[in-house]
Amino acid sequence: MLDVADALAEILARVRPLAPGAARLGPGALGRVLADDVRADQDSPPFPKSLRDGYAVRSADCSLPNRELRVTSEVAAGVVPTKAVAPGECARIFTGAPMPDGADAVVMQEDTQPAGDGAVRITDDRVKPGQWVFARGTEMRAGDVVLAAGAALTPAALGVLAGLGLVEAKLHPAPRVFVLPTGNELVEPGHPLKPGQIRNSNGPMLAAQVQRAGGVATHRGIGPDTLPELLKLVGDELDGTDVLLVAGGVSVGKYDLVPAVLAELGVATHVRQVRMKPGKPLLFGTRGGTLVFGLPGNPVSAAVCFELFVRPALRVLAGHPDPGPTTVTLPLAEPIAEANDRPTYRPAKLEVGPTGYAVRPRPWHGAPDLRGLAAADALLVLPAGEARLDPGSLAQVVLIN
Repeated sequence: MLDVADALAEILARVRPLAPGAARLGPGALGRVLADDVRADQDSPPFPKSLRDGYAVRSADCSLPNRELRVTSEVAAGVVPTKAVAPGECARIFTGAPMPDGADAVVMQEDTQPAGDGAVRITDDRVKPGQWVFARGTEMRAGDVVLAAGAALTPAALGVLAGLGLVEAKLHPAPRVFVLPTGNELVEPGHPLKPGQIRNSNGPMLAAQVQRAGGVATHRGIGPDTLPELLKLVGDELDGTDVLLVAGGVSVGKYDLVPAVLAELGVATHVRQVRMKPGKPLLFGTRGGTLVFGLPGNPVSAAVCFELFVRPALRVLAGHPDPGPTTVTLPLAEPIAEANDRPTYRPAKLEVGPTGYAVRPRPWHGAPDLRGLAAADALLVLPAGEARLDPGSLAQVVLIN
């Protein structure tokens, strides 16, 4: 049985980023990862521009209070100025407009008064060179690496790429994940329950976790606890997906058929059990380029194993340089006393207090209690043995949002 860190290392040692390719940029590329550096093709802004509505002036002309300057031109955004500003002159200018030659500062409209005869009075006597001017190349210079390989595309990053005029970029693809919940007791949502049955929560939950992790999930129903049907279901998907995610049937009971199915199909098993709670009967294997995860059937166990092991693998496939999971140390918001035979990952909630973040354990009744995980955004890590921690005690926390 492996410790969590050793199990994760075994998994990540067998994961490589998916081959990148040219992809269309737009909202659909959100979260995708750049495979190459993106460089600026020109300075941005390509000209010095005004940051305010007001007047483009020579700062040396504004050293005296109530100095009057003659307005000789007007420059709007998108218009190229044709007249330079000479001593004693200024130009009416608007936000985003190019600065005319000769001007080195902008005086805000609020710091001026009409003076008649086409002149304006400058009431700001502390005008400095560069005031309210966005100089050429302030944002980026031609040739600068604007976004480096490995950067995930955020809304701002997509805006930057649009500003560079790009309509496509070389991106790592989103991993394809086939989600297969198993169990004769499972019934899909929307169907009535018969005695002894429960609804399939693992399928929708894991598909959503895949999407949140940047993958594309496919879920075609429930796998029964029968060897021939599981062999066909799993065998049909192994070569057509990047990750096969099976939930349930991975322990050591009579109907836990998944390990035998995977062995029959030639999947090499690298991780079989992990010293953790919930989630001990985790299975990880590979066949060719396909990663195979067998997750426990209890929903919280499946969710926790996904966050600790599957999400990092998906991030590597998607080209992220840091696979995670993200772990921080935070003070407890309330006392906790538990005794566990294995390190335990307990649903918890982050809170903002007067001195910063703290973590509060969620009410939780164990691996089947998915409701206890629903409002959690973290996992509180409790060591094996007896844990008695007072409020303010520092604890390890895995972030899951």
